[in-house]
Amino acid sequence: MSQPPIELKGSSFTLSVIHLHHDRPDVVREAIQDKISEAPAFLKHAPVVVNVANLPADVNWNAMQRAVTDSGLRIVGVSGCRHEQLKRSLNRAGIPLLSEGKAPARKPQDAPPVAEAPPPPIRTRVISTPVRSGQQIYAKQCDLIVTSSVSAGAELIADGNIHIYGMMRGRALAGASGDSTSQIFCTHLSAELVSIAGQYWIMDQIPAAFFGKAARLCLQDGALTIQTLF
Repeated sequence: MSQPPIELKGSSFTLSVIHLHHDRPDVVREAIQDKISEAPAFLKHAPVVVNVANLPADVNWNAMQRAVTDSGLRIVGVSGCRHEQLKRSLNRAGIPLLSEGKAPARKPQDAPPVAEAPPPPIRTRVISTPVRSGQQIYAKQCDLIVTSSVSAGAELIADGNIHIYGMMRGRALAGASGDSTSQIFCTHLSAELVSIAGQYWIMDQIPAAFFGKAARLCLQDGALTIQTLF
């Protein structure tokens, strides 16, 4: 039997979310450009979701959309939209409305207690082959160990810690779901970007004394810190 021309499958992706707290497009444009200038290799042309929960119903969406896209970002959808007027503007612009999910329904007060199953044990994802440029590896709810090299343009993402035992030239984002206790361990640190729970350094910000060396990165008082691994 021949292969069908298309195939529909579910999948998940890690996307950045921009929360808009100002209804003036010029202010938003300047703020986005400032943020992109801090990490152009990470944010330039990045696909993003725009959260509009804090915007008024009568915001000029066309101008706001241009403020975001003129900065080079790619809007893949909008979340947090509560106003019908704004929803109509988004529909006219062809922007998908994304749902962030609903809170689980509360159980009736007289319902008998139900024993919950224990959470599954945390596992570690191990990658033993080189990670090539353009590849993205995501370790969901666990640590990530890479025993080989990571090329420039490759991206490692983990909700837990990241360990790299080869040359690291790509991007490493630990604590992707917000865990500030996550760490990055690397035997040859030459990364394009390192990030823990949203706090990041680009290559030029990595202290020269640690570049190309074995290093350990963690957060202390909400700021990235680095120390010798061995």
